Amino acid sequence: MKNLFYILCFLSFFANAQENVLEKTFSNLINKTWFAEGNWGDGSKFKQQVTFSYSLDKTIILANAKGYTNKEQTKYGNRTHGIRKFNSETNTIEFWEFDVFGGLTKGNVFLENKNIVYQYLYGKSIVTDMWEYVNDNTYNFIVGNYVNGKWNQKYLETKFNLVR
Repeated sequence: MKNLFYILCFLSFFANAQENVLEKTFSNLINKTWFAEGNWGDGSKFKQQVTFSYSLDKTIILANAKGYTNKEQTKYGNRTHGIRKFNSETNTIEFWEFDVFGGLTKGNVFLENKNIVYQYLYGKSIVTDMWEYVNDNTYNFIVGNYVNGKWNQKYLETKFNLVR
């Protein structure tokens, strides 16, 4: 019985640690909708509205985004469904982003001060998406090649503003 008590305490500790890492990273985004619009470096349009929410007793975060749903960028609708989850074995937040085109982007998320940094492999390149904190209602959103705290190249720069 004593061992069962210790096991339950141990599991509770790790569940709380997982929740705390996710909460610390995403607390300002949760249960809110964010909107951004801009242009990629090649001139194509970027338009996205994303809503973040907890699921499964706060063990994962869902990110549901609307954006362009065709290559011609004439149709706008549900574009991606994403999951963020803390991996206690690697002590990292992992993410998976499933898109309307059948693609899957996966990588890691970390905090850099109040900035939320996503890094993932795109083709043979490591790409970074950064939600750079401006205030509780605004984030600069930058996509590019980010190494050792410096941008080598930026593919997109815009702002995500709080909708609700």
